Amino acid sequence: MAEQRTEGRIRVRQVTDVQFSWTEEGRGEHGAFTVQLVLDNGAEEYVLQPTAEDAKVQLELFESASTVYFDLDRKVLIPSNISLG
Repeated sequence: MAEQRTEGRIRVRQVTDVQFSWTEEGRGEHGAFTVQLVLDNGAEEYVLQPTAEDAKVQLELFESASTVYFDLDRKVLIPSNISLG
């Protein structure tokens, strides 16, 4: 019981998997991106709905960081050890 209460208080989780998707809104129209974050190996999930420009930046962030965390309260992606270049 105590372990469940402690885990429920954890608000910053490691992103352990990411799924980028694009959905057609209509023929000839702009589509919509969704980014599904799997946190701590499935302990929790969160879906982002970025603009195309933000999706590109997020993809680059996930590719260049060794680890990414997500703050569930503030809705912030937190990259760690970014390799530049």
